[in-house]
Amino acid sequence: MKHHILIAALLLGAPVAGVAAAQETAQAGRQAPQVALSRVLAMLAQRHPGKQLNTTLGQSGGRATYVIQWQLADGRIVVFVVDAETGQVIG
Repeated sequence: MKHHILIAALLLGAPVAGVAAAQETAQAGRQAPQVALSRVLAMLAQRHPGKQLNTTLGQSGGRATYVIQWQLADGRIVVFVVDAETGQVIG
């Protein structure tokens, strides 16, 4: 009975989507972020009072990065590049 459920799940494609996404990520040469975006944003807010405008997941030097558009309290807009694996601002 358990085998039939497993076969049905495989045929329905539920786990296959996860495998396909992992393969696409590996093929693109990207590594999944290890530091949650919410944690990075909290760190930025503490060091640079302001607010997040936009964020994308990118790559720099073969490493996953967050590219964050941030509006400072005085209205200026800056772009932070943050290493998504360590949480350190690298640009």
